[in-house]
Amino acid sequence: MATPDPQLTADVLAGMRDIADFPVNGVVFKDFTPVLLDPVLRDRIVADTVQRRRGSCDVVAGIEARGFILGAMIAHELGVGFVPVRKEGKLPSAVHARSYSLEYGTATLEIHQDAVSHGERVLVVDDVLATGGTVGATCALIEQCGASVSAVELVLEIGALQGRDRLRAYDVHAIATI
Repeated sequence: MATPDPQLTADVLAGMRDIADFPVNGVVFKDFTPVLLDPVLRDRIVADTVQRRRGSCDVVAGIEARGFILGAMIAHELGVGFVPVRKEGKLPSAVHARSYSLEYGTATLEIHQDAVSHGERVLVVDDVLATGGTVGATCALIEQCGASVSAVELVLEIGALQGRDRLRAYDVHAIATI
């Protein structure tokens, strides 16, 4: 596993903000909108991931919604395709679906059945790893399509929620862990 850049880690943590009681009471939402508003920091995050993952993937999968933003930028820089992993009911063609538990409920993600091909290596990108349900469901969907997960890239990991434990089969990298 690559060691996170300590300055990038510090800058990411300084750039994120906490939103109390969102989306439900008792949850502290880690908002990375301020990081996106900082083009230098945002570009450093993309460059950090691209440097680590160049040549290791054929497609980038971004998880709705914040994973779309960085995922599409990373795919562009890597010169590979991008596929969205969406919330239930948002994709127009035949899909694979996977339901999972969140720290505050349940949800379902979908991917087009033809989004990735058998044998393709897919880099999964999202903003925050909490319980691991969202990322785990995404990895399962990619594998259901016949592709493999080459790695998982995250901006922030909430270590106390032990989401990484659900992802032991994968190469997981987080820029910052709290």
